[in-house]
Amino acid sequence: MRFENKDVLVTGGNSGIGRAIVHRFLREGARVAFVGRDPDKGRTVEAEATAMNGQARFFRCNLESEDEVADLIEQIANWGRLRIVVNNAGLGSRRSGAVTSDRPGLRWDKLRGPNLDSTYFVSSYALPLLRDSGGGAIVNISSTATLHGNWGLYCVAKAAVEALTKSLAIEGAPHGIRANCVSPGWVSTETDAEKPASGSAGDWKVPPSAFNRMGLPAEIAAVVAFLASDDASFVTGQTLIADGGLTILDYPSLPLLEDRGATLFSGTLED
Repeated sequence: MRFENKDVLVTGGNSGIGRAIVHRFLREGARVAFVGRDPDKGRTVEAEATAMNGQARFFRCNLESEDEVADLIEQIANWGRLRIVVNNAGLGSRRSGAVTSDRPGLRWDKLRGPNLDSTYFVSSYALPLLRDSGGGAIVNISSTATLHGNWGLYCVAKAAVEALTKSLAIEGAPHGIRANCVSPGWVSTETDAEKPASGSAGDWKVPPSAFNRMGLPAEIAAVVAFLASDDASFVTGQTLIADGGLTILDYPSLPLLEDRGATLFSGTLED
């Protein structure tokens, strides 16, 4: 198991992608501290860890508050010997609470705080712990929204997370600390439960990936685990897009491709 006897911190670990990340590290032998705001959800994930014969502990924290993050990392230092940090916590445009009546500064606060500030605060306070443990890895969660201006300030905040990842990689390299980023496309979580991950393109006006389905949280967790592991020991400062080919799709051409099919390509996969 790649993470046996390693202590891992996962923010936003109560649900969705974060919960899947917690489960993945547990299955690979790690001891996991995970952060959220909802104690009930935290207890549920702790119970799931026990059922998996793993060790996980919930920590409650408002990650937008530097003081609370500083206290959190102090608790983590007393809890274990930190080797891996996964900054998964964040809010999308749909859940940010931003409304058109907000002044521009307030809208920016609502998107920047949970996405960029939280990642910066946790990483900054965790870096000394990773250094003192002999090195480690930071994995940040971005979004393919960075490639689409229609997601506005959310895409700006997540683009900043990708830039921050590069800076952390340079700062951490002399101490054996790697920093990378995962950029998920559309992933089926509790928020998107009405659109099943196994659904066909018919469930959508346009397909959410080249596979005509949404991704699964476990699929993103697998990418996170790779970047956190020694299998990626020579990878740092990178953003790995895990979107099922979403960003390589040319939507206006889809009717043409449906009509012409494989004749536009190698033709070797025709029925």
